[in-house]
Amino acid sequence: MEIKKILFATDFSEGSSHALPYAVDMARRYGAKLYIIHVIFDVAKTVGWYVPHVSIDEIYQDMEKSAKAELEKIFLDEMRGLQGVEHIVLKGIPNEEITKFTGENEIDLIVLGTHGRRGIDRVLFGSTAEQVVRNAPCPVLSVRLPKH
Repeated sequence: MEIKKILFATDFSEGSSHALPYAVDMARRYGAKLYIIHVIFDVAKTVGWYVPHVSIDEIYQDMEKSAKAELEKIFLDEMRGLQGVEHIVLKGIPNEEITKFTGENEIDLIVLGTHGRRGIDRVLFGSTAEQVVRNAPCPVLSVRLPKH
């Protein structure tokens, strides 16, 4: 088994922070390139309507700028000494963009955290991790938060 490219998907949640050490450790062990991505949820794709008045493009540009800055600073300590890290911000439906990026970039392993949503939250928001596991063209390491 060769692992040359690892994708770590983050939504900046506690679950993602808990999963990061797994991605970093595997990248170190295998000498793999680590892609850290964040997907800005594209509401227009989900609901299928156009949002007039406010320039949605300006909002997304601000969100992208903030997300890039966050990606570069938030995980700084965990990444010390790790070579070959790339930070990427995408826009769309998270599970679709993660799966698409994985295929286009020949990723060997995806690492992501899970929220463990239940009930109505799960019905309304679904599970990005679950959809990635179902549709990814490579293995997925899904890391749950420990029970408190």
